Amino acid sequence: MVINFIEKLPKIAGIFAVAAFFCVLSSFAEAATGDEAMFRVNNTWMMVSTFLVFIMHLGFAALESGLTQSKNTVNILFKNVSILAIGLLTYTICGFNLMYPGEAWVFGKWFGFAGWGVSSPEGAAGLIAYADGNYTYWTDFLFQGMFAATAATVVSGAVAERIKLKSFLIFSVIFVGFVYPFLGSWKWGAGWLDEMGFYDFAGSTLVHSVGGWGALMGAILLGPRLGKYDKGRIKAIPGHSMPLATIGVFLLWLGWFGFNGGSVLSADPGPVSYVLVTTSLAAAAGVIGAMIMSEVIQKKPDLSMVLNGSLAGLVGITAGADTVSVLSAIIIGFIAGLLVVVAVIFIDTKLRIDDPVGALSVHLVCGIWGTLAVGLFSTNPEHSFVVQLIGVVAYGAVAATAAFVIFAVLKATIGIRVSQDEEKQGLDIGEHGMESYAGFQIFLNQ
Repeated sequence: MVINFIEKLPKIAGIFAVAAFFCVLSSFAEAATGDEAMFRVNNTWMMVSTFLVFIMHLGFAALESGLTQSKNTVNILFKNVSILAIGLLTYTICGFNLMYPGEAWVFGKWFGFAGWGVSSPEGAAGLIAYADGNYTYWTDFLFQGMFAATAATVVSGAVAERIKLKSFLIFSVIFVGFVYPFLGSWKWGAGWLDEMGFYDFAGSTLVHSVGGWGALMGAILLGPRLGKYDKGRIKAIPGHSMPLATIGVFLLWLGWFGFNGGSVLSADPGPVSYVLVTTSLAAAAGVIGAMIMSEVIQKKPDLSMVLNGSLAGLVGITAGADTVSVLSAIIIGFIAGLLVVVAVIFIDTKLRIDDPVGALSVHLVCGIWGTLAVGLFSTNPEHSFVVQLIGVVAYGAVAATAAFVIFAVLKATIGIRVSQDEEKQGLDIGEHGMESYAGFQIFLNQ
């Protein structure tokens, strides 16, 4: 009887879970009406979107580790876990109030700071009276905090397999804690670019290009991995697990429903459902674009290019997902898919910049394209290509300069690159003293 009861436990638990779920829905419907009900629905959708953006960090971890060598997997995973923690904590300490200074602007609408730490307005001001009744102060903070770490995650992939862990973590603290939110205030904090009419719905530039500029500076100052460009030849260094990389892309695609869908900042069925459609179609078009371009250039369809094609479409549509037509979303995603293949090959073969996962092509190149595409395809006549271009240049100039200075100072002091012996052995052993696939490392690296 005991064994039978144990065997039935999952079914019993499932029945109770379903019953509890419907009880919650019933009490929710009875307890809330009108504005209060919509407030709860909006806030719930924003929290669900926060969870989806959180899942994106697992996607980045899987994608980056899959596209790199197995001897560096622990290091990749360690960095991705650390970035999330750093992003949330620095956003709590100063980032949130740097990005959203409110009335606390110091130098015009260029720089503002509302103080250290986070503190919700008391009573209804932090609840139903916050953000037009769409969500609470704490939901706003957590949703935006999940975005913060993404910028450093972009950098992680481009500098993989040869950067010192401590140097990368220090860079992440400074870049995520200060540079990203300061730049974010120019648009999302109602700063000077917002007043000019610059538009970036969910972060093609504010998140992806800003991270991309940081990645570019890091990759340049680090130099290529050992053996990548020996004796004038370009050596491909394939990742150790395409299945893992594919899983990562699907997780990122899933997370983008929260990344873009949550950026509507309410659960309004019309805008949310429309944004989810344009997001999905752009990703699908990116896959097709990358598929065609890789076939044309490489003569064989390349899975890694197709995976990055989907991400290229997602990054490209992120700036204008709510303001372009369905057909335009497809065009934007398709062009992003074409661009990412060309950019990966150009950066690798012409510029000789070693980017193990194609982060520069996906996030920087397609982030710029998506932002400019708003000026070309937006249904809002107030959106201007010239203003979009000004925003791209302004963000690029400051983000690249800041990243270069941070990496240069680290390089001149504690160093940013591991030793040759450590790089050959793998950062898992050198930096962490452990293996990602214990007992199989030699086999996997053959």
